[in-house]
Amino acid sequence: MTQSDIDAAGGVSSSVSGGIGTVRFHHPKGNSLPGNVLQALAAEIAAMGENPAAHVIVLRSEGTGPFCAGASFVELKAIRKVEQGSQFFGGFAKVILAMIRAPKFVLVRVHGKAAGGGVGLVSASDYAFAVRTASARLAELALGIGPFVIGPVVDRRVGHAAFAAMSVDADWRDADWGERHGLYSRVFDDVTSMDAALDALATTLAASNPDAMVQLKRVFWDGTEGWDALLTDRARMSGTLVLGEYTRSAIESFSAKPATG
Repeated sequence: MTQSDIDAAGGVSSSVSGGIGTVRFHHPKGNSLPGNVLQALAAEIAAMGENPAAHVIVLRSEGTGPFCAGASFVELKAIRKVEQGSQFFGGFAKVILAMIRAPKFVLVRVHGKAAGGGVGLVSASDYAFAVRTASARLAELALGIGPFVIGPVVDRRVGHAAFAAMSVDADWRDADWGERHGLYSRVFDDVTSMDAALDALATTLAASNPDAMVQLKRVFWDGTEGWDALLTDRARMSGTLVLGEYTRSAIESFSAKPATG
């Protein structure tokens, strides 16, 4: 595969420095998430969780546009069987499970808008930094499906009423709304100040008691032990609905619009 092929398909990379493990993902279409990126992202996060050199994990995307535009429309349009759809949506489940089960805090850097699966990534973090322009929305119902796989983690993060409201309409919620409802832990006026605060907290955590952080992580995500089966069932829901005539038409319409950001 050539570098141009890799760039077109998106990708994931990681590095460790000073006890901070950073996992980066990118895709030319608004940092959207095709299957190859989802699989690599889950694997890199899991590997970073087992890396003794990394004491805390930072998840970020690249560029200056959206943090994450959600599922790849190209792959959604290519789904022809329930099993194929279940496998694709199951990729989101793998990333969420990797994040919440990593025995280290996962900090997320949100430098732009987050839609659909991107909101799921933020919700699966232990602490989220965002800029004031990082609005968020769940537009899955408008596509003829629903935020089924990411639903449990978004619900847990922002509360049931806020999750229900996000699911029912596709309006953008601004970053202040996200901070009020717990989606974002802190919101900043610009990327420079956000990155300074993120680096400071990550450095502090990298020097903190790892055993205490492991125990806190378990407390944070207590009650999610059955999520393997739950998210698998949810992936099949989406994998079935995506084959419907309404959904296929809606995806075609949405994919014709410019990338979010």
